[in-house]
Formats: sequence, structure tokens, C-alpha cells
Amino acid sequence: MALKLRKVKYDKKGHIAYVTIDNAEHENCLDEVVDQDLWTVWHDFRDDQNLYVAILTGAGRKSFCAGSDLRWYVETISKRSPEWNRRRAHEGPSLGGITKGINVWKPIIAAINGYCLAGGMELAMACDIRIAADHARFGVVNRRWNVGAESGLTQRLPHIVGLGVALDLLITGRWFDAKEAYRINFVTKVVKAARLKDECTRLAEQICEYPQSSLRTDKEACIRGLGLTLEEGLRLENTLWNTNLSLPDTLNGPRSFIEKRKFVPTQEV
Repeated sequence: MALKLRKVKYDKKGHIAYVTIDNAEHENCLDEVVDQDLWTVWHDFRDDQNLYVAILTGAGRKSFCAGSDLRWYVETISKRSPEWNRRRAHEGPSLGGITKGINVWKPIIAAINGYCLAGGMELAMACDIRIAADHARFGVVNRRWNVGAESGLTQRLPHIVGLGVALDLLITGRWFDAKEAYRINFVTKVVKAARLKDECTRLAEQICEYPQSSLRTDKEACIRGLGLTLEEGLRLENTLWNTNLSLPDTLNGPRSFIEKRKFVPTQEV
């Protein structure tokens, strides 16, 4: 059954989901409709056993996501009750549908094809791997308009780029380019714009070839382990490792190495 989406395109090709914010006339900004569409998409991606990896991007070549639409912010968010905003923050749909309130342990790649600003940075940071086109530009530009962080700028950014750099970006709201984004580890690769989709697809196809169960529990351990002590994190890691021991493919993987053959899954994941 097709999903009813208004401002997001969602295409499934093999084990890969292509998710595109389709709001180019407003720089692919986030509003109530986009957030709801993405919320719907991420739940479908999480629950579809045939999908292994998602690639998130923005329509066109100018903007990945320029953050929240401030017209919507003024007309809607600021006029809602504190209780409504609390429910939105904790029960969803969250900003970009993925920044909080939902756990997706499958890998998500952000294909940053232009402006990645404010809430767009929060959305990109909720992805696991970020690859940028060489013309992409970034910035916590909401600083200029007294809009505080809502969905991860203060929590994810220090883990990704380090506290000192995060505070610099958060306090100054300065712009930075793809070259600096790579230097500070905000993105893992910068490519020519014409190659961005192909590069992300190539990576997604590589990930699809791997056994999926341990890949997902390792991602879960990384994310849930943030903020834990080393002892607590190791306990979590071991608990998740143990969940794989009862699965048929737990031994299929090592056996494929011993027998010098390609791993072929024997179960759905």
C-alpha cells in the first residue's frame, strides 16, 4: 500500500530506500507536513524487512535542508501550548521525523547536496554517514534570529566535531564550507555534485552485501552507549552481542570465512 506523502519522495530499489525532501521552492525547509511525511517514511523504512540502507537528500542541487521554515515557526510553533510542544518533542513527529522519538538501527546515509543549515544540520547528524557535494554550505544560522537548538545541535554536534569546535559553531553561527566540514569531521567525504548520488548508492550497495544483524546491534550499541560509563557501555555491547547468538546466521558468517565463500544470509533480518 502506497504511503500518502505530500512533500517527501520515497523510492525503494532493491534493499535501498531513497528519501528526498521535496520542498525545493523553500530550500527544502522543514515544516509540519515535511516532518509528518518523514516520520511516516522512517517508520516504514524501519519496519520493511527488505530494506537495509536509506539515503536521505534534498530535491534539486541547491539545498539538502535549510532548517525549519521560520514562517511556519512563527505561525504555528510559537503559538502552540507548552503541552503541545512537549508532546511534539517527545512523542513525535520530531524535526525531520528522525531526530528523536524513534530508533532506527538500520544505516542512514545523508547525501548533502547543498545548504545544510540549522535544523538541516540536526537532520544530517541524525544520519550515520554524511557525504557532501563540494558546493555544500553549513551553519547554525538560527543564531541570527534567536531560535534555539531543538533537535540535536547541542547534543550530537559535540560528539561529532568535539566540544570546542561545536561551541564555536553554535555561538558564532558562522557559515562553513564542505572543505571545513570534512576537516572537522562533520562529513566523512566530499565529492563533486554530479557524483554525489552515485557515491552514496555505491556505499549503500556495499553495506547491503554485509550481514545485517550484527551491523545493526553495533550501531545501536554506539548510539545508546553515548553518555554511559565505560563499564555500562561494555555491558550494553555484550548484551546486544548476545542477542545475535540465537540467530542462525551467527555461525553462518564465520563459516563463510572458513569455507572461503561469500556470505549468503539464511534468514530475514
